[in-house]
Amino acid sequence: MVNQPYLKLVTENFQSIKKLADRAMEQLNIDELTYTPNEESNSIAVLVRHMSGNLKSRFSDFLTSDGEKPDRNRDGEFAGTYESKHQLIEAWNSGWEVLFKTLSGLKEEDLNKTVLIRNEPHSVMEAIQRQIVHQSSHSGQIVYLAKMIKDKEWTTLSIPRGKSEKFNQQMNEQFK
Repeated sequence: MVNQPYLKLVTENFQSIKKLADRAMEQLNIDELTYTPNEESNSIAVLVRHMSGNLKSRFSDFLTSDGEKPDRNRDGEFAGTYESKHQLIEAWNSGWEVLFKTLSGLKEEDLNKTVLIRNEPHSVMEAIQRQIVHQSSHSGQIVYLAKMIKDKEWTTLSIPRGKSEKFNQQMNEQFK
């Protein structure tokens, strides 16, 4: 685990973002994961392919090569599907593994180094923050699509409606 406060915090942020999407996808089968609401929307499977491809591109050789790798086919990330849920989850986890491995190898002195994304310079901190926003945005899309697909069968990932007061009381008791 990362000891530096910032790197520890961002690692925990990324873990939370991933866990939220994981919990949403757990509720779906492969047909639901590949469902597209309309022509202009992406399925969860497409979002998974894109997010994983983005993580691999940005965080492979993070400090030494441009974050937009020449072998990345970004447009291809928005096409195709997976044959099984297992295959989708493997692809999903492979991108996150690259990110977490890279974060665990960073040192505090790396934070002010400059990395490139599409030839545009970013401090390491800026590049990480950019990725937090990207992953968070798409994870929110995954949760929203999953909730829409499951409708009344949806298992909430946070405080259920109408239960905030009870939750707050429990939290107050816990931290007294």
